[in-house]
Amino acid sequence: MLSDEAYSKIINRILSGGADFAEVFVEERYTNNISMIQGEIEDSSSGKLLGAGLRAFKGNRSIYAYTNDVSFEGLMDVAGRLKAVVGQEIDRDLALDFRAGEHKDICPILLMPNSVSKKDKAAVMRLAHEGASGFSGRISQVVVNYFDYSQNVWIYNSEGVKASDSRVRTRLMVSAVASVNGDKEVGFYGPGAAQGFELFNRIDPRAAGERAARIADRMIRAEYAPAGKMPVIISNEFGGVIFHEACGHALEATSVAKGASVFAGKLGEKVAGECVSAVDDPTIPNAWGSANVDDEGTPTRRNLLIEKGILKSYMIDRLGGLKMKMEPTGSSRRQNYTFAPTSRMSNTFILPGDH
Repeated sequence: MLSDEAYSKIINRILSGGADFAEVFVEERYTNNISMIQGEIEDSSSGKLLGAGLRAFKGNRSIYAYTNDVSFEGLMDVAGRLKAVVGQEIDRDLALDFRAGEHKDICPILLMPNSVSKKDKAAVMRLAHEGASGFSGRISQVVVNYFDYSQNVWIYNSEGVKASDSRVRTRLMVSAVASVNGDKEVGFYGPGAAQGFELFNRIDPRAAGERAARIADRMIRAEYAPAGKMPVIISNEFGGVIFHEACGHALEATSVAKGASVFAGKLGEKVAGECVSAVDDPTIPNAWGSANVDDEGTPTRRNLLIEKGILKSYMIDRLGGLKMKMEPTGSSRRQNYTFAPTSRMSNTFILPGDH
C-alpha cells in the first residue's frame, strides 16, 4: 500500500482537471473454487486479483478508470487520464487530512480459508456428497461445489475519507438429482456466510447434502400444483429471493435516481400491505452480505426500507445520493475494481409479522 501522502497527490491530480470529487479504490482478492461430481473432484482453481479503480465526479457526471498497476506511477498515470477527460485545467491543491473511521468488526474470522488445505476442503465436500447420495435410492446424481474468497479493500477520496475492510466468504453448494421412470427433479442447498472455514463448525456438510437430496426426493414424488388463484405462504430463505427480485432492485438508487423505479418519488407513501416491513441490513454479524464499510468507504448501517407498508428509505450510493439530493446509506458495492460502484442490497428481508 502507498502512503496517505501518495494518495493525496493522486487525488489532487484528478481534481486539477476540474473534478468536484475524486476517489481511489484498491482491491486485493484471493479466490478458491472446487467442484465435485459423483464423489470425484472434477475441477479446482485458485486466483488472485489486484488492482485499483479511480473515479471523478463533475456535476452529476461520473468518469471511471481502472488499472492493475497499483504503483504510485501507475495510479498517477491513470489520474492524469481522468483529469484529461474531465477537461478543465485549474490550479487546485487540497491539503487532504485523511482520517480512518473507527468501526466494530462485525465479521470476525477465526480460520482463514487460505490457511486450510484443499485436501481438508475436499473432505468437507465428500461428507456433503455422502449425505446426499445416501439419502434415497432415487438420488441419481450429486454435484458439490466449494467456494471461498478473501478480499481486502482500501478507499481514499477528496472528502478526506480513508477506509479499509477485510472480507471473507465461504460457501458449500450441493445439487442433488432425483430420478424416477425418466423424470428428474433437482434439489439445491447452498449455505454460506461471511466466515472462514470455521463455518463448518456450525454447518454440518452431511446434513447439507441430505437437505438438497430431501428437496429433490420430495419434488420427484410430488403431485402437480393445481392451477388457479389461491393464498400463498412465502417461506424464509428463497422467499427472500422473491422480495429481492420483485422489490429490492427497485429500491436501489441506481434505478430510483433515473426515475426508472416504480418506487421513485414515493417516500412516505403506502406501497405495500400493512403487514410488510422490509429491511436491508449489512450489519448482521457474519451474514453473507455484511461488511464494515461499503465500497465507497461509507460505514454500513441498518436501513428500514418499508415500515408497515409505508416507503421510508432507499438504498443509496454516493452518485445516486448526489442525483437524488439524499445522503448515502452505506449501500455501495462493486463487482470488483474494474467496475464503478453502484447501489446494491446486502442482507434484505421482511420483518416478522403478527402470525
